[in-house]
Amino acid sequence: AHLKMEDNQITLVNLEKGLDNPAFSSQGEELHGKSEDPRGDNKEERGREGKGRFSSYRRKVLHPALKAKRFCKAHAKAVRKVILGLLCVAYLCYFAAACWLNFQRALALVVMTALVVFFTCWSLFQKHCGAKVLQLLRPCRKCFQKSWPWLKWVLYVVLLGGLIAWLVLDTGKNPKQLISFAGFCFLVLVLFACSKHHRAVSWRAVLWGLGLEFLLGLFILRTTPGIQAFQWLGDQIQVFLSYTTAGSKFVFGNTLIEDVFAFQSLPIIVFFSCVMSILYYLGAMQWLILKISWVLQVSMGTTATETLSVAGNIFVGMTESPLLIRPYLADMTKSEIHAVMTGGFSTIAGTVLGAYISFGIDAASLIAASVMAAPCALAMSKLVYPEVEESKFKGRENMRLSCGEERNILEAASNGAAASVGLVANIAANLIAFLAVLEFINAALRWFGEMVDIEGLSFQLICSYVLRPVAFLMGADWADSPVVAELLGIKIILNEFVAYEQLATYKKNRLAGLEEWDGNQKQWISERAESITTFALCGFANFSSIGIMLGGLTSMVPQRKSDLASTVLRALFTGICVSMLNACLAGLLYVPTEVPNCVTFLSTTNFSSTSYSTYTCCKQLFASSVLGENGTLSFTGAWAGVAGSMAYLIQCCGHYNHTACAG
Repeated sequence: AHLKMEDNQITLVNLEKGLDNPAFSSQGEELHGKSEDPRGDNKEERGREGKGRFSSYRRKVLHPALKAKRFCKAHAKAVRKVILGLLCVAYLCYFAAACWLNFQRALALVVMTALVVFFTCWSLFQKHCGAKVLQLLRPCRKCFQKSWPWLKWVLYVVLLGGLIAWLVLDTGKNPKQLISFAGFCFLVLVLFACSKHHRAVSWRAVLWGLGLEFLLGLFILRTTPGIQAFQWLGDQIQVFLSYTTAGSKFVFGNTLIEDVFAFQSLPIIVFFSCVMSILYYLGAMQWLILKISWVLQVSMGTTATETLSVAGNIFVGMTESPLLIRPYLADMTKSEIHAVMTGGFSTIAGTVLGAYISFGIDAASLIAASVMAAPCALAMSKLVYPEVEESKFKGRENMRLSCGEERNILEAASNGAAASVGLVANIAANLIAFLAVLEFINAALRWFGEMVDIEGLSFQLICSYVLRPVAFLMGADWADSPVVAELLGIKIILNEFVAYEQLATYKKNRLAGLEEWDGNQKQWISERAESITTFALCGFANFSSIGIMLGGLTSMVPQRKSDLASTVLRALFTGICVSMLNACLAGLLYVPTEVPNCVTFLSTTNFSSTSYSTYTCCKQLFASSVLGENGTLSFTGAWAGVAGSMAYLIQCCGHYNHTACAG
């Protein structure tokens, strides 16, 4: 062994000459390889053969799938059309079955399907035939443009005459509506007096905006289809928001969500924010906003950027809506920035809409107020701050709206819910702070009042005197005006959340059938005043929103900070007036609810509890009672000769006070 290793020894001579170790030379490797077990090569060969057989088997198994994948890629459009066609056929079968089984029940499905079909057909028509139709109508358009200078005055005269005739006929039965109309005109004149550039006012934008607001109000508040549609929409939103209870019960338990305000209303914001985020991911909100903005832009002649932002405010908040036009904010004019701010101050976000509905505020009125505020905000913005610069976005039609950065619908839902946490915390913190500050202010005012023998001095009392004329001009009765003015002051100085919460208390008192007056304190206001107040409070225009607005916009365009700061107060005032204009229109178009047949109602009612109908009928019964000379009670009007009138009177006296009860 020693002799065999001599040739392979490492010597100093070898190291000096730089020779390698022979043991690691190719010869050594050969020797080493010869000494290894020959079965190792067989194992490697068998492994390679096994892998080859597995790969071949896998290719055979996956070959149909790979072939189908290549086919789908090559015929992607055809496959998509086939799948879409199958889905359409399946939906048609479902639609036909639903209509055949119960058409009345499927009426909502019919309306939604008709809308989708209409807009789909309209999009296809615009895509394939739009250019040709415009080319054919070009001569008519030129003729119309030539005739427009004199034709517009004819149109204005006809519209003015129609408005006057309608007012005369409509207000003949209820002259109180004229007060709301006078208030509407007064507010428009005040805004014109505050205009930045009186001579530069675009009256097309102003008149079209007010006209669209009036037409929307007329459709929503007066026509049967409009009333039914918005009432149905409000009911569906209430049902939809009630699903929040499932999540709230699981997290907080039954006791908390029944007794604690924070666990009743605030979780609705989380749910609504999640749904809105999903709709944005799907592109549904962008599509709807673009359609609304197109109508406003074509009719009012405003630029695409400001119109998009105002249209977005119908659904999202004052800091979220400018995100739709974030790439264009830096190049917008001061008038356009003022319109963006006014739109934010004049409306409420869809997320807090659900919270107000949970208070008991009428859902249809809230939705109507948000929709009507959009054209009015754009019109009044152009009245207060007319355009005197050259906009870079005039006539620009194709605005790009992003669908968000989420990669799937679950991520969109999660991000929407997570984003609402800050909003919920902000609302809760603001409610705690503002209610505490209000209580402190009232305590301080009471102390100062007592120094000069003025009892009961409070912030609400001051607002009820200062803003009472404004409330009266909006259409509230003089007796209800102090309460409406009080709520309006709370909304402007504090925020609309606190004001709506107090309005809900007044509404609950009315529905519970409480006495209208408790000493000198009014416990509720009339239905008309409730409707007017709901519209007047529907907006973010309060002093606390100034910081939110400036903070949101400054973070997007820090280079326009000075322009934003110089415009925000004017936009705030315009936003306050827009909500009041909506309230005036609500008072003008309000239709009183029909009073029930009190004889029938009291004969069937259970006097163990009271309601507003019970209160109304009992007051009617009290008014019809007459005390005779001999001290006996008799009844007039609808109650004359009704058997059981005295029994009903006794029951009513058990709940309400009246002079007839003393007899």
